[in-house]
Parts: sequence; structure tokens; C-alpha cells
Amino acid sequence: MMSEQIDARGMACPLPVIETKKMTEKMQPGEKVEVLVDNEIAVQNLKKFAAQRNYPVQAEQKEDHVFSVCMTVQEEIPCELSEIRQDELVVLSAGVMGTGEDELGKALMKAFVFALTKQDHYPQTVLLYNGGAFLSCEGSDSLEDLKFLEAQGTEILTCGTCLNYYGLGEKLAVGDVTNMYDIVERMQKSGKIIRP
Repeated sequence: MMSEQIDARGMACPLPVIETKKMTEKMQPGEKVEVLVDNEIAVQNLKKFAAQRNYPVQAEQKEDHVFSVCMTVQEEIPCELSEIRQDELVVLSAGVMGTGEDELGKALMKAFVFALTKQDHYPQTVLLYNGGAFLSCEGSDSLEDLKFLEAQGTEILTCGTCLNYYGLGEKLAVGDVTNMYDIVERMQKSGKIIRP
């Protein structure tokens, strides 16, 4: 059986999982992949990835800051999800994710939007308001990822009042402008709202 290795040491979350996902999608059932990472969090994330797909997985520490996670690809049960999840709404109301250090929050938000582009399906709509309006404007670190989602069919909608308040009216670089009535209506109709 064929075996592959991914050296994901030094890669920031969620790249080790994303690289592993890309590799396993090219592999046949029974083939193995070994992923090298440099921290316990990456090990846990990879083990969770394997568990979600019912891949047998083993992890061990090889030396200081070198961990090996080996998994065996299994045949996946076909999924009937469409590319776009019709009832899923992602709300980005700030330029940061969580509370605490703003620099960390910005990095987490960038990683969150990037991770949305690597899922098996994409949300129907991404709503941006208040500080989240900056994410869809010129100079945003998330602009390319939001453009990618839009190209896949996801609606990207930014609050017009927020754009005006922050002086961003001329800087919107992806998607369309929306209003509070539309935001409330979409939230009420959504089957699932995701707020990072």
C-alpha cells in the first residue's frame, strides 16, 4: 500500500488539517499518510479530523517538538450535501474573533474566514456588520477568501450603515450592501447562524 508524508511543522492552524484533507482526498482506501507537526494542539486537531472520517489514527512524539500522526484512509460514505448549505448564515460582527488580545483576535478571524473556504460545503450567506464591515473592504486580509466564497455562490453582504459610519462606502471590495431590515429577515429565516 502506498504511503505519504506531510511535513506540517511550522504551519499555523488550520493548515496542517487542510493539507492533510487535500492529501487524503487523492488517496485510495487502505493507503496511509503520516503528518509531522510541532505541537500538541495540531496533534489533537489531526486526531479529530481522522475521527470525523472514521480513519484509524495513531500519534506519537518522536523527539522534542516533533510529533507524528499516522492515519489510514477509509472509504467514505457518500454525502448528499450540496456545495452551498441553503440554510446556513455566517455572521461576522467584528474584525477580531473572541475577546482578549486584538492581535490574536485578528489572526483568529483571518484563520476562521480562510477555514470557511476549505469546508466540504459553503454557507449560503456571510453577513458583515459593525467592525466586521472592514473584512469586506480594501486592505482586508480576508478579502481573497471572501471573494473565493462569493465565486462559489455564497452571498457576501455588508451593512450599509456600518460602511458609512466607518467611512468605507467607497472601499467595499466584495459582495453587496445590505440593510438592517434585510439582516433581521435573513437571521429569522436561517436554519443555522454561525458566529465566530
